[in-house]
Amino acid sequence: MDKKMTFEASIAELSEIIKTLEKGDAPLDNALTLFERGVALSKTCASLLDGAEQKVAVLLKNQDGALEERPFSPPQEGSVNE
Repeated sequence: MDKKMTFEASIAELSEIIKTLEKGDAPLDNALTLFERGVALSKTCASLLDGAEQKVAVLLKNQDGALEERPFSPPQEGSVNE
């Protein structure tokens, strides 16, 4: 993983790679190199998103009315928000 790249920079580079590959005029060796870089960037983005998801916390009031921090968990389908 390229630890120095931000999520936004990774997405921007990945977007440029996709545009280049979609044109279809890159030589095969170059296209393969771009594809490999795109896969690496995709993994970097997934890792960064996983890390961000683990850091997200939601403050909710408990039964006593006090705020408490809870790990973020996406709502389940069909559930009602508190």
